[in-house]
Amino acid sequence: MRHGKKYNHLSRTSAHRKALMRNLSIALITHKRINTTLAKAKALRQYIEPLVTKSKSNTTHSRRVVFSYLQNKDAIKELFGTIATKVGERPGGYVRIVRTGFRKGDAAETAMIEFVDFNEVYTGGKTESTGGGGRRRRRTRRGGSGSSTPATAAATTAAATTAAEGEEE
Repeated sequence: MRHGKKYNHLSRTSAHRKALMRNLSIALITHKRINTTLAKAKALRQYIEPLVTKSKSNTTHSRRVVFSYLQNKDAIKELFGTIATKVGERPGGYVRIVRTGFRKGDAAETAMIEFVDFNEVYTGGKTESTGGGGRRRRRTRRGGSGSSTPATAAATTAAATTAAEGEEE
């Protein structure tokens, strides 16, 4: 019986499943985006998110722990290098799964899994993560004073900069 076993076995033995997750993880780290079935993408998300969290602390111990999962030195360098710097401020949710339809041969539902901070279409061309969840919201008040127009706001900022330059001299 499978009481309390929540992860997807993917119709594979444990050794085959471990090898599959290892290979998919290495491919995702190397290419930043891969296409696979939806079930494998969801299983991969559970597998790789803790590894990315470990990579945020670049210590010998965390490198050895992640290496025990991946067994690939090039993937470790990439994960602890470029990926860790991009996702350093993000509290979680490092990968995104986008459904891409059904495969023609066996009608399996396919999906694209990618690292969130490496897609310029969604990030708006920003290379650095803004941290804390992405977009910054502008605070506005409804029914505020209303006297501030863009022209007066620009004039006050210009006056403030000239006053600051005057104090520096």
